[in-house]
Amino acid sequence: MDEGVMKTYARADEVFVDGHGALLRDSQGREFLDFLAGIAVSALGHGHQGLAEALRDQVGKVVHLSNLFRHPYTEQVATRLCQLTGMAAAFFTNSGTEAIECALKLARKAMHVRGTPQRTRFAAVEGGFHGRTLGALSLTWSEKYRKPFQPLQPCTWVPPDDVDALARVLRSEAPCAFVVEPIQGEGGIRELSPRFLLAARELCTETGTLLVHDEIQAGCGRTGTFLAGQQHGLVPDVVALAKPIAAGLPMGACLAAAPFADTFQKGEHGSTFAGGPLVCRAALVFLDAVDQGLCQDVTARGNRLRSGLETLARKLPIVREVRGRGLMLGLRLHHSAEAVQKELYRQGLIVNCTAGDVLRIVPPYVITDAQIDRGLAIFERVLAATPAPKPSEVHK
Repeated sequence: MDEGVMKTYARADEVFVDGHGALLRDSQGREFLDFLAGIAVSALGHGHQGLAEALRDQVGKVVHLSNLFRHPYTEQVATRLCQLTGMAAAFFTNSGTEAIECALKLARKAMHVRGTPQRTRFAAVEGGFHGRTLGALSLTWSEKYRKPFQPLQPCTWVPPDDVDALARVLRSEAPCAFVVEPIQGEGGIRELSPRFLLAARELCTETGTLLVHDEIQAGCGRTGTFLAGQQHGLVPDVVALAKPIAAGLPMGACLAAAPFADTFQKGEHGSTFAGGPLVCRAALVFLDAVDQGLCQDVTARGNRLRSGLETLARKLPIVREVRGRGLMLGLRLHHSAEAVQKELYRQGLIVNCTAGDVLRIVPPYVITDAQIDRGLAIFERVLAATPAPKPSEVHK
């Protein structure tokens, strides 16, 4: 299996060949409930008719042009994203990691424009994950990701929700940017407190530090508003988006607020493939769904799912807490979640394990009430059959 492929992934054995909405089918005809959505990507689910029609139409016209030439959809997508986020300009990328790389370069360039090129450090939050390229990896907390590739870019980490520590770092080290996920995904669906996020905005303004919100996983409506930070009235200087933005095709965006919209000059950043006509057509299908009330649907479905998970937490001693909002939820257990995740998979429910003890639950936005209830029933069956943790196994 995986012949000819670098051994970088721990893949399941099943081969998935078909899907509809929040359902997937493998090559043996077995059906799975998808509560992972390609790791928070497939917002419109699988086999979406409108997406398929738009992509078939575009493939028959032109797939790729490069950014040396214009096509009809670049400005449409950029303008709509800026309207939804309060930003002023977009740079398209092929992934979330590339969106972060763009943000880091923009921050460095902004310091040159201001006449403070010595401000080269970055600051980020413990537990954060921002990508696997060398720049983004430099801001990623987990030692297992960073250690084989050191030395990396200089970065100072701040404990989550520690306003005093953040103030010390920004005032004493004067980094060029502070990069933060309003809700940490790989960090265990951990929400940072409104107090911390609001203080970060104030401190970044005070110290002239660019505030970069990594909304690659929490953004594009997954928490019920287009950006998770909007629920606290926050406007960062830069926002990184990706995952669901093109409904499954590889696309990201780095968005800058007005004071930084013209930081890059021609030739200072670029991408061969990013923002091409095919992915932009997909993005327009997704953005049309947002305009038609998709975020409100996320709120309603997320409330139903969270309510069901909270009921399980009250009934089952193995559950420690329910985390997150909208359709970005985590079920934190009293011990490692890996065995539970594997048993859920054997019973036809796809989730994954993050931060060791958290089951990450990020289904397609189009999941139905019946599918939510069916998934909750599988959760209850598996969790009820899982032995309660011994005191020595309980995570503190």
